[in-house]
Amino acid sequence: MTHQTGTTIASSPSHGSPERQREIALIGNPNTGKTTLFNRLTGARQRVGNYPGVTVEKKLGTLKLGDHASVAVIDLPGAYSLAAASADERVVLDVLMGRIPGTARPDVVVCVVDASNLMRNLFLASQVADTGIPQVVALNMMDCAREQGVAVDPGLLSQRLGVPVVPITATRGEGVEELKRAIHALLSAASSETLNRQLTADNPSTPGIAPMPWPASVEQAVGELDRAIRHDLGGNEASSVSRVELLRLLFDAHSAIPERLGWPRSKADAAIARARTHLEQHGLDPVSAEAMLRYGRLAELLEGVIVHPGERKPTRGESADRVLTHRVWGLLFFVGLMTLVFQSIYTLAGPLMDGIDALTGWMQEIAGGWLESTPMLASLVADGVIGGVGSVVIFLPQILILFFFIALLEDTGYMARAAFLMDRMFSWCGLNGKSFVPMLSSYACAIPGVMATRTIEDPKARLVTILIAPLMSCSARLPVYVLLIGAFVEPRYGPWWAGFTLVAMHFVGLLVAIPVAMALNRWVIRGTRIPFVMEMPPYRTPQLRDVLWRMVERGGAFLRRAGTIIFAMTIIIWALVYFPRSASVEQAATQRFIDQTAAEMALPAADVADLVERNDADANDRFDEELAARLSNSVEGAFVEHSYLGRLGRTVQPIFSPAGFDWRITIGVLASFPAREVIIATLGIIYNLGSEVDEESDTLVAAMRNARWESGPRAGEPVFTIPVAAAIMVFFALCLQCGSTVAVIARESAWKWAIFAFCYMTALAWVGAVLTYQTLRLVIAS
Repeated sequence: MTHQTGTTIASSPSHGSPERQREIALIGNPNTGKTTLFNRLTGARQRVGNYPGVTVEKKLGTLKLGDHASVAVIDLPGAYSLAAASADERVVLDVLMGRIPGTARPDVVVCVVDASNLMRNLFLASQVADTGIPQVVALNMMDCAREQGVAVDPGLLSQRLGVPVVPITATRGEGVEELKRAIHALLSAASSETLNRQLTADNPSTPGIAPMPWPASVEQAVGELDRAIRHDLGGNEASSVSRVELLRLLFDAHSAIPERLGWPRSKADAAIARARTHLEQHGLDPVSAEAMLRYGRLAELLEGVIVHPGERKPTRGESADRVLTHRVWGLLFFVGLMTLVFQSIYTLAGPLMDGIDALTGWMQEIAGGWLESTPMLASLVADGVIGGVGSVVIFLPQILILFFFIALLEDTGYMARAAFLMDRMFSWCGLNGKSFVPMLSSYACAIPGVMATRTIEDPKARLVTILIAPLMSCSARLPVYVLLIGAFVEPRYGPWWAGFTLVAMHFVGLLVAIPVAMALNRWVIRGTRIPFVMEMPPYRTPQLRDVLWRMVERGGAFLRRAGTIIFAMTIIIWALVYFPRSASVEQAATQRFIDQTAAEMALPAADVADLVERNDADANDRFDEELAARLSNSVEGAFVEHSYLGRLGRTVQPIFSPAGFDWRITIGVLASFPAREVIIATLGIIYNLGSEVDEESDTLVAAMRNARWESGPRAGEPVFTIPVAAAIMVFFALCLQCGSTVAVIARESAWKWAIFAFCYMTALAWVGAVLTYQTLRLVIAS
């Protein structure tokens, strides 16, 4: 018998004890129906979180199972192997090893395999067998196998593997009850006296697929690594390394295990190189040895288990692929489908977002009326709290509709074909085919676009996509474009140039994103790019229940993760705009209003002052509701100008001067960092028009056209010109002025990358605005 090198892997301290809730883990390759089975087992008893230190989702549910009060079910990320080439696969290995704080080592593993592709799917099951955890194989997609003429003998397969094998069709619930009984039997056996002990990878009596019988050269290599770790790290660290992890060190190209151990990479690489010489001396390639040996073993086990048809006709899916993956026809179909999807998002989400916006405004009016006697509290509740909640919820329709379509296309199997098509276009700049949908989604809103990057397995390509997705021109930029183009471009150059400018602004971000992606890949983001390899899953009829569940799950994730940060940022910006509220500012603004109104109405200033003091419309019909609103707007504009944000705007205005921005534009830019469209309401307040103005407001357009520089070398010159308008649009096209997106980037990657995205896009926007202003000023002047 070959000596087994490696240390014991202890289960959680209370393993097998009745006090601890038992836990089962679902594991399987992508596209095997694992998540559909998870939904069948757990129903609505689910919750979603994140594993500590990573952005990989942690999906948990509970299952009522016989005499076990409730069993915890964890849906592990889809993985092809335990090689841990991606964050998802690292999480899978760490969970099976019991390395993640707060996540118990599973009592039973349910390996979900595709019955029509048994050999490749059982590769992962054979790796899981090395962990010593009891295992049951769920033979899913039996209907697809039958359609392809593939016959599988579950009884013979169970006999060969030595584990329960249950044929199921998760989409229809077939075989799920039998699977529950098999899980229950394994849990009961694991609780018995003969199995109530530590699980070890060296214990062949543990229920599960027999561990791989490695040749002597592999055992010698594993022993070499074990001795090197003991020598370099000492007994304590070495004792925490399992045999499974020693195998991963031997076979995997970029294992993260040395970092976990604190093993210097130089020493680890040298030890791994020495260990691999044992394989090379026996004619084994370290890169392919595991695959060759495991698949050879699986071929022996599956002999007679699978019956393939002698002659097979092309399936309907294969016929469809001839069109849908065609270089020309496939691309045309994809463009048409994506146009339909995003047109639907705009069409369907628009009324819902308008309704949420109207409801938010109504609630703000009600709250302001109730708290009228305490202005600060009224503003905090109406503008801060209610406005903050509204700024979160208003994005929900777009997110729900987008993820409905994404889930629908994923479940049909089409999304893999789309990624294959787009990879040809994106690979040269460091992205892959799966980057396209997040980028396209970002044209509606960057928030669902960033969240959609979760489908990208390559961590480097995923991070690059996250960092360039906000460059796509989202719908929140449109009001800014419409206001400036309508006010300055169309009156001077006509509707054709106005339309061209609007289209051009939507392409600015995309054109800039390409060199940015190349730069990020080459100089900023470290790591080796994983080759884009994607399985083409079979076409399936999507289950509406699963699609809706995933849509709601994503919407809830947005509210939980981004909502709290967005709300906090809204309160902070409210405070910067509201404070300080000086009585002297109010008195000065009121006096200016009195003087201006007296001049306009040809009345003595004292009479107007008397009307203002009494604030009584019946005292003189000249002082009507419109004048009262004008007074309120003038005072509010003065408050904003002298607020902390206003003072900051005047302080940093020299920085924006090369782009042609005065202090009012600068304040508008600063106020719009939480949300781009806020600049319109801010300009309305600054120009004493109130915050109710929109991009189609004639009064705001007139005020902007009449605005003049108040001081400096440009005193008396118009503030808004064609170069200034273009510079503002370019700044908004390139700047990350969306607190919601910053929050989501932080949640999906890390705060350092969210800060990096904010900084690089702000710098890029400033450079773009300056170049645009200076260039157009020279062109128009000439």
